[in-house]
Amino acid sequence: MSLNTYKFNPITALSVLLMTLVTHPVYAEADNAKFELGKQKAKVCMTCHGEDGISTQDPYPNLRGQKVGYLISSLKDYQTRERTSGLAILMQQQADTLSDQDIRDISYFYSQLGHESQ
Repeated sequence: MSLNTYKFNPITALSVLLMTLVTHPVYAEADNAKFELGKQKAKVCMTCHGEDGISTQDPYPNLRGQKVGYLISSLKDYQTRERTSGLAILMQQQADTLSDQDIRDISYFYSQLGHESQ
């Protein structure tokens, strides 16, 4: 279909708009619940990495706004002992206590810090 033959259909446009308006709050609630769950699970992390994901001490990295995949990969690398330098032993001990779901939840929490809604 070329652009020249496309006809605007107001019913379709209205339907798309309504679906967007109806589903957006549902996703926002789910994201907020996911954020809060991650926040609860990340309490132990906050001692070194700060409540807002900004480290309170130089040796510890900031986690605020990091990508989910990076955080998940990092925690799994501590679990499998792929990361061994510096203070890795501390993180290995912490990561060993986390389930895969805990890792996803905590990673989501830190990845969302710094976004306007948080």
